[in-house]
Amino acid sequence: MKFTLSWLRDHLDTDSSVETLADTLSSIGLEVEGIENPAAKLSAFTIARVVEAKQHPNADKLRVCQVDTGKAIVEVVCGAPNARTGLVGVFAPMGTYIPGTGLTLEAKPVRGVVSNGMLCSERELELSNEHDGIIELDPKFSDQLGQRFVDVMGLDDPVIEIKVTPNRPDALGVRGIARDLAAAGHGKLKPEKRGWTGEGKFDCPVPIELRFPKGDEGACPVFGGLYIKGVKNGPSPAWLQQRLKAIGLRPISTLVDITNYITYDRARPLHVYDADKLKGTIHARFGKMGESFLALDGKTYQADETTTVIADDSGVLGFGGIIGGESTGCSETTTNVLIESAYFDPVRTATTGRRNVINSDARYRFERGIDPSSVPVGIALAAEMILDLCGGMPSRPLTAGKVPERKLILEFDPVRVRKLAGLDTPNVEVERVLTALGFKSKPKGDRLEVSVPSWRPDVHGPADLVEEVVRIVGIDKVPFSALPRERGVARAVLTETQKRVRRARRVLAGRGLVEAITWSFITRDQAQSFGGGTEALELANPISSEMTSMRPSLLPGLLSALQRNLDRSQSDFGLFEVGQAYRGIKPEDQYFAAAGVRSGRSHIAGSGRHWSGAKDDADLFDAKSDAAALIAALGLDAHRLMVTRDAPAWFHPGRSGTIRLGPKVALAHFGELHPAALRRFNIDAPAVAFEVFLDALPQPKKKPTKARPAFVAGDLQPVRRDFAFVVSSDVAAADVVKAAESVDKKLISQVSVFDLFEGPSLGEGKTSIAIEVTLQPKERTLTDPEIEQVAQRIVGEVKRQTGGEIRG
Repeated sequence: MKFTLSWLRDHLDTDSSVETLADTLSSIGLEVEGIENPAAKLSAFTIARVVEAKQHPNADKLRVCQVDTGKAIVEVVCGAPNARTGLVGVFAPMGTYIPGTGLTLEAKPVRGVVSNGMLCSERELELSNEHDGIIELDPKFSDQLGQRFVDVMGLDDPVIEIKVTPNRPDALGVRGIARDLAAAGHGKLKPEKRGWTGEGKFDCPVPIELRFPKGDEGACPVFGGLYIKGVKNGPSPAWLQQRLKAIGLRPISTLVDITNYITYDRARPLHVYDADKLKGTIHARFGKMGESFLALDGKTYQADETTTVIADDSGVLGFGGIIGGESTGCSETTTNVLIESAYFDPVRTATTGRRNVINSDARYRFERGIDPSSVPVGIALAAEMILDLCGGMPSRPLTAGKVPERKLILEFDPVRVRKLAGLDTPNVEVERVLTALGFKSKPKGDRLEVSVPSWRPDVHGPADLVEEVVRIVGIDKVPFSALPRERGVARAVLTETQKRVRRARRVLAGRGLVEAITWSFITRDQAQSFGGGTEALELANPISSEMTSMRPSLLPGLLSALQRNLDRSQSDFGLFEVGQAYRGIKPEDQYFAAAGVRSGRSHIAGSGRHWSGAKDDADLFDAKSDAAALIAALGLDAHRLMVTRDAPAWFHPGRSGTIRLGPKVALAHFGELHPAALRRFNIDAPAVAFEVFLDALPQPKKKPTKARPAFVAGDLQPVRRDFAFVVSSDVAAADVVKAAESVDKKLISQVSVFDLFEGPSLGEGKTSIAIEVTLQPKERTLTDPEIEQVAQRIVGEVKRQTGGEIRG
């Protein structure tokens, strides 16, 4: 549903801004989907006059115009056929963005003549699809040259689009929206216009009837009409066209535009027939098989016994409440008209519209249930506008059937607002809200007797009245409180181990590993290969000869799964498992671990071959990365932990490591698996693995002793320096990194190894380790002497801790 701000103010006396109104509409259940102000995109366009238009010297279809913009005379090249001397139009200066074409004007020569702006068409301003010529304004606007086009033409009128739920057909008219806003405190609702109240000069010459079988009168219980003779049809006035264009409708003619206007203004669909094209009695009935008609959308539709049609003695004229026929449509030659205002059954209307795939504004409203009492009002409103804009002489109204009455009176206790919504609203405020929304109420003891208006088919009981009060008073004012915890409902409690297990599964799955669940029992030979296989962990009554021992690690089960996949030519993949393993028979010997294996080209970025050919087999650094990522996700900084070479015997002795929290606490093992361990599982291909001991991680503190310092991003450029140290081959690279970091922990933000070299030039038993040190100043830029001083300190500290010498 779209409407403009000025249109809303025809019904609502308010000074509230469009932003305030939009917020209120959304809060009372009419969600605002968008606000568009044409002035925003058309603010640069001004009124201008063509002082002189002459033929372009180098093009037959172009004219060179001297244009008075109100500030200066500029030369404009124009290709419009109506460009001529004296024309008053719309001018766009250089640098203006043209919304209809998506281009920004630049000073470029057009066939040798530079155009210093543009005279615009309606399509270029997105006012319509008209582009056969430039806009021609009334010559009276010549005294407003240079003024904004949107101000002169009254286009500075925001368009508001709201989302209307199916239960609110009254909000499909501007009047209904204004009523809700007035009830919410944004102005005063203006008196409702009732339309033409005169008396007709003659009886309606077109008979009107309802021809439905007994019991089916509800398909169209009332059909009203008014005949006006001597009308003059043509283009509708500018204000009416402007409002219809603003909401996306195409102006057609005055008679048609009037019915479209009332449809949106009052949620009252109407239809106007060219009375001279009607044959005999116009009536509403059910269709018959074989009947068809050419509709106003240019398509032919078939009627049947389930459809409600409007017909005359010649046949079907249209679907009732959905679309009319072309044979009786109004044109510029129309002089006598019949206004139709009827009420159609919502269910039949919806069924017919869906079956024939017709989406019209009339169907949209009738299938939701319009106000049945608006039948005579619709005739009066249309008659007044037609008489004002088209002239003519009206007949006396003619009605077949009667308006269906919906007298619903509810006994309402205002206390229910507090009971159902928890909103403590005074009885006076409850009565004020209901009255402002059109409900009539009168006291009945300590309760109210509330009459539901005919335009609110969605209100059926007291709970609906509570909803009306709450949405107007404000859903944000409803107090909130936690639901009581019933006895027997346990609180959600997870132990720290359970949280770690859940987090570990998510992290490892996110790194491209597939979760496996393996048996806790393995063969004794496999258990011995991984530090187990003791007599105490043997099962007294195993379920299989291959499941005789409790597993001392998760890796044997994963390797068995790996072997089964390799036998099926699945070589590039990774597995992980999170579960329990056993070091002994005591309770403390049972531990939780997260383990994983990778084989072939299995990496976090993906598995298998790659078109670039750059992928190698997974190595120990992939396993280290998996273990470090899991430890970091569980709250520890893996970068600051110790990495030692003392991995268990089932790992390759030079291609593995252990991550430790101090010298005694092992947090994880990682590396390439020993070929001997792999052969026990009949695995010929290399594989890498890791195992993280979840129970070994320190428990988080319940209350941190001090708040973490806020991260401060440095606004100064970092400084990077490279160092190459020659150390003994038994010195770990981590020791070199640690020594360099210890020089100045505030200034040195990162130290990383980027090169290792061994060769005869260094000497026997020597290795060159190259590191990159990043200095991140925070207060001021470092000077060269200061950088050199830090470099010397790094060289000295590495030498002191590792014996390394700077490489020459």
